[in-house]
Amino acid sequence: MMSSRDGFQWTPETGLVQGVPSIGVISPSTNVTTNQSWDVIVVGGGYSGLTSLRDATVAGLRVLLVEARDRIGGRSWSSNIEGYPFEMGGTWVHMFQPHVWREISRYQMRNELESSFDFSHGVNHFQLRSSQGESIMSHDEEDALLAGALAKFVNVDGQLGRKIMPLSHDTFHIPEARKYDNMSAQDRLDEISLSLTPNERVALESFILLCSCGTLQTTSFLEFLHWWALCGYTYQGCLDCLITYKFKGGQSSFAIKFFKEALSTGRLSYVFNSPVSSIHDNGKKVTLTTRDGRQYSAPRLISTVPLNVLNTIKFEPPLDPQRVAAMNIGHVNQCVKVHAEISSKGMRSWTGISYPFNKLAYAIGDGTTPQGNTHVVCFGGNFNHIQPEEDVAATKKAVDNLSPGNMDIKRLVFHNWSRDEFAKGAWFFSPPQLLSTSLEALRARHGNVLFANSDWAVGWRSFIDGAIEEGTRAAMTVKEELGPRTTFRSNL
Repeated sequence: MMSSRDGFQWTPETGLVQGVPSIGVISPSTNVTTNQSWDVIVVGGGYSGLTSLRDATVAGLRVLLVEARDRIGGRSWSSNIEGYPFEMGGTWVHMFQPHVWREISRYQMRNELESSFDFSHGVNHFQLRSSQGESIMSHDEEDALLAGALAKFVNVDGQLGRKIMPLSHDTFHIPEARKYDNMSAQDRLDEISLSLTPNERVALESFILLCSCGTLQTTSFLEFLHWWALCGYTYQGCLDCLITYKFKGGQSSFAIKFFKEALSTGRLSYVFNSPVSSIHDNGKKVTLTTRDGRQYSAPRLISTVPLNVLNTIKFEPPLDPQRVAAMNIGHVNQCVKVHAEISSKGMRSWTGISYPFNKLAYAIGDGTTPQGNTHVVCFGGNFNHIQPEEDVAATKKAVDNLSPGNMDIKRLVFHNWSRDEFAKGAWFFSPPQLLSTSLEALRARHGNVLFANSDWAVGWRSFIDGAIEEGTRAAMTVKEELGPRTTFRSNL
C-alpha cells in the first residue's frame, strides 16, 4: 500500500513520522499523454470532484482531474495502519443522507458499515471533566443531559426548531430564519444561561464546539439549527447521523469506488501533485495553469476547491465581489482530530468530555485494533487550539486529560487540517452572517467555471452527502450543456 505525504503517526518506537499509508494514493501520479483533449476539467479529487468526474465520464464526456495532493478523498480519507482504518477527516454516514445512501447502494456497500459505539463491556460510562470537577454517568444519563440542554438551546419557536426551519434542505424557507444568522452560539447561550445547570452548560458548549470546532463567538447559531433540522430535531438523531455509522474499510474504501468506475470508462485523465495557480476563462474555453507552469484547457471547468482555499487561486475574469468577500471571511472550523490507540481494552465503551481547560474536549471509544488495543478518537478545535505535530508531549497530555490514568498510549495518528494548505480547516461551519449574505453567491457559476463543494451545499452542507450533492449538480449542468454522449457503462 502506498503512503501519502499527508498525515502523521507517532509511536514510542518510531517517534513522529510524517506520511501514512492509504488506499486513496494514486500511482502512477498521472496518465496524461500528449495531444489529449477534454470536455471538462475537474479541480479537486474529494467527493464533489469524484462525483463530478464519475458522472461526466459515464455520460461519455472526456474529463481531466487536476489534484494538488497525491491521493483522492480531499477532507475525507482514511489510513490503514497494521490492518486498522484510521479516519483522518470526514467519517460518519447515515441512510438519512440521500446522496450518500444512493452511492452506498450503487456500490453495494450497505453491509460494509459498522457502529462506532459499543456500550457492552469495560469502562461503560460517560466521564464529564470540567472546571467544577468530575462526574461519572451512565450513557443513558449522558444522553438525558445532552438532550435536555440541546432542547433548551434550539427551542426558539416552541417547536424545537421545526417551525423556524421546517425544510432542512432550504435554510431560508421561512424568511424569519435570517435573523438567527446574525446570532452566534454565544448569543443564544446568553439568552438561556439561567436555565442551564453547570453540567448542562459544559456538555452543551462542548457539543456545539464539536460540531463547529470554532469558538462560541464565531459559530453561527443558524448553521447549528440547520444541522439540528437535518438530524430530525432530536439529540438521538444527531448521534445517529453525525457520529455513529462508518465504513469498516475506512472512507478511502468508498472514495476509490468512484475513481475506479470513472477510470473504467477510458475517458478519465488525471494529474496528481498539481496545485493550481490560476484559472482563465476566455468565453470559449477555460485554461488552468498549475504552480509549475503546466496548462490544460477545456470548454468547462468544475472547481471543487474548498472555501478557505479559493482565494489562493487567481481567476480571470475576477470573481464577483460577494463571493470574494465570503472567501476572505472563510469558515471557522479548525478541528483537531487525534486518534489514540491505547492498551486499555475496557475503554472501548467509554465516552468523555474534558472542557474547557483541555486541548481535546470530546472523545469516544471508536474500535478495537487487530492488536487488541482500544481506538479512541478525540476532538479539539479553535476554542483551545493545539498543533499536534509541533508538541507530541502536549498532545499526549491532552489525550490523557480526557481520562487520567486510563490512556496508556501506544500510537497517535492525525492529520493537521489547520496547517493543510489545500484545506485550511476541516469541514465547513459558518460564522454568523455568512450564509444569509453569501450562500447563493458561492453556488453561482462564473462563466464556464462551475463551483461544487460541500461548503455551499443546500442539504447536508459540510458533510460527505453535501459534497456528493454538489458534484451531482455540477456534472448535470455540464452534461446538459455539452450534450451527454450515448455510452454503455463499463463493468467494474
